[in-house]
Amino acid sequence: MKKLHDKKILKGLEKQVESWEKNEVASFLDRQPERQNKFTTLGGFPVKRVYTALDVQDIPIEDVNLPGQFPFTRGPYPTMYRGKKWTMRQIAGFGTGEDTNKRFKYLISQGQTGLSTDFDMPTLMGYDSDHPMSRGEVGRGGVAIDTLSDMEALFSDIDLEKISVSLTINPSAWILLAMYVVVAEKRGFDLNKLSGTIQADMLKEYIAQKEWIFPIAPSVRIVRDCITYCAHKMKRYNPVNICGYHINEAGASPLHEAAFTLANTITYVEEVVKTGMDVDKFAPRLSFFFACGSDFIEEVARFRAVRQAFAKIMKNRFAAKNPASMRLRFHCQTAAATLTKPQYKINIVRTAFQALAAVLGGAQSLHTNGMDEAFSIPTEEAMKIALRTQQIIGEETNIANVVDPLGGSYYVENLTNQYEKSIFEILDEIDANGGTIKLIEEGWFQKKIADDAYETALAKQSGEKTVIGINKFVEIEEEFDLEVHPYSLQSMEFQIERLNKVRETRDPKIIQTLLEQLKTIALDESKNILPITIELVKAGASMGDIVETLKTVWGTYRETPVF
Repeated sequence: MKKLHDKKILKGLEKQVESWEKNEVASFLDRQPERQNKFTTLGGFPVKRVYTALDVQDIPIEDVNLPGQFPFTRGPYPTMYRGKKWTMRQIAGFGTGEDTNKRFKYLISQGQTGLSTDFDMPTLMGYDSDHPMSRGEVGRGGVAIDTLSDMEALFSDIDLEKISVSLTINPSAWILLAMYVVVAEKRGFDLNKLSGTIQADMLKEYIAQKEWIFPIAPSVRIVRDCITYCAHKMKRYNPVNICGYHINEAGASPLHEAAFTLANTITYVEEVVKTGMDVDKFAPRLSFFFACGSDFIEEVARFRAVRQAFAKIMKNRFAAKNPASMRLRFHCQTAAATLTKPQYKINIVRTAFQALAAVLGGAQSLHTNGMDEAFSIPTEEAMKIALRTQQIIGEETNIANVVDPLGGSYYVENLTNQYEKSIFEILDEIDANGGTIKLIEEGWFQKKIADDAYETALAKQSGEKTVIGINKFVEIEEEFDLEVHPYSLQSMEFQIERLNKVRETRDPKIIQTLLEQLKTIALDESKNILPITIELVKAGASMGDIVETLKTVWGTYRETPVF
């Protein structure tokens, strides 16, 4: 195996570094000691004083290949942003379909190049807006969707063939996908020209975000069905957005976010392959979603490493032959967990650096958080500043002119290599202990994340981890001069009124017949649940009709607490 540097040169460098440490460094430390920090990345990797060619001597040359070549460490595409910049995809969602549609159009008018949709909690959990569990939550944390009529309002006058659409939803994602398909077909769009994704990543819900409806097995079956349906019917659409972001937001370390996301990926790929579908038929449309935190260089190296690890998993574990099956493409969101209420305007600065790290790490699309998201759904002004942040990076910094501009940095390459090794060590541990689903049921993932979160909380409390405005440079008597996004109870009234109109005009006999068919298909593991769901939403079935029917077949899920 060829390495990057000649042994004679490295031997001489080793002596040079030793001499430097004994002389220049030692002399300088006598006059000016270093800070009493533990010098580590936020993910816990030790950080040396300086990196040299000695730190990259064991990295195989093929791991530092050219962009667009296996293992895609330097980028999934050969020209990256020189051809097309990343998709600027600011998330939006509140109130009714009409309310969010207005925000979509505003963001498009400001230069946004992709749509991303947040849904309210009742929609996420499969409750109709008039369900007792929905009271007070309709349209609050995202847009409310009960029936096809709401979905039509959400995408009114938006050309779905020209703009990609991300639907950030998991337990009820396949129903939203069915509605999206019906809206597109009714408007004459070609399904094979639609681009975007549903999140639909259920395993990370059991691991981190805790929004589920059904037990694990049928939930994974739904993900499988979305993947196989889209492989046949929607060639450009990403049927799952395998999500590390919410694992990170639950408190996981950056390393655990990366490794756990790939563990979930392995499970989904295995489930689809069991159906007899060739891996190269569906793997090119797998997509990913990561958080970008505050440790700038670590995040760049981490994204390079996770791309590298995924490529090797797909090639070596699943025998993928198509390079597109090994090419990890990811959406990134700046880390909401790092945003603060105190001195909230400095969240703009945090977000800018996190966004820059995501771009240097090779993201395919990006959401930058609003400065006021620690308080509420971002206002229009906050979203415009967040979008302008991306546009300044893309248009003014010239970062997009060079592919992988930090490639070749001794530190970046060393940390990338460390990350990849650590990811595979965790994956090996998961395999050795029975696999992802077994360890979710045992609470293994949940305990790792809880331990990470606890350690982070202690580090913030002690000041070991600095958070400006919280434990350093604190302003005691701060006045908040911001206007937060309002919530209107009229959203719930409007939604219930529209839902009742749909119920009055649909044919109840057709709905009942289709719901009985849904039960039969749900009991048959070999069947795909998407076609019957599409028929149901066409006929006017609501989110609640479908979910409540499936609860009678599959039941619900209760987690075993982990301490």
